[in-house]
Amino acid sequence: MQRPTRRIAAALSAVAASLLLSLSLSAPPAHAATHDPVVFVHGISSSSSSWTDWVANFRADGYTAAELDAWSYSWSQSNATTARQLATEIQNVLARTGASKVDLVVHSMGALSSRYYLKNLGGTAYVDDFVSVAGTNHGTSVASLCGWLYPSCTEMQTGSAFLTALNSGDETPGGVTYASYWSNCDEAINPDSSALLSGATNVGVGCVSHTDMNNDPGIYEQVRDFVR
Repeated sequence: MQRPTRRIAAALSAVAASLLLSLSLSAPPAHAATHDPVVFVHGISSSSSSWTDWVANFRADGYTAAELDAWSYSWSQSNATTARQLATEIQNVLARTGASKVDLVVHSMGALSSRYYLKNLGGTAYVDDFVSVAGTNHGTSVASLCGWLYPSCTEMQTGSAFLTALNSGDETPGGVTYASYWSNCDEAINPDSSALLSGATNVGVGCVSHTDMNNDPGIYEQVRDFVR
């Protein structure tokens, strides 16, 4: 027979274990994100530094550093290769933040790898909002200037096999909320209407240059409000 003190100690230990289990089940992870993390995808001849202004703006509007992921990739490679790398990047962001989904904010050619990820790699399960800023969604005649140099540029040419497959069927698949911001004087996208997406909220921002589209403060405010 156990002594009374040993029985009391065992009972207290059981109660403590039960309380700890209850707390662990009910309390959110200490690292859980307050917002959907934003993953930024740059375009051709660019890097994560192209998002410096908008990252700072998101920080000023209450996002933490962990919730803002501007990453760099080799822009000369096929957009399909970049899409697979993006899939890994997003899983790392979700694991790091405890979030269940991210928001994708992309510029220029970054729209192609991101949309490939959504359409072909199961990305719609992990993305809440998708924002294309000056995205080359239907190609551009300007890509003919570099198409012979890089696979990514070949894919960005109007009528390429890559774009034909990407835009076949539903251009905005899954339960993701899509937006596309476009300029009527974009020197890098010809025609300007190439940036539009069927099924998305398409927003004309007036005459803003291609390189200014993803650091313009007015466009930022619209994008911020959309992903919120």
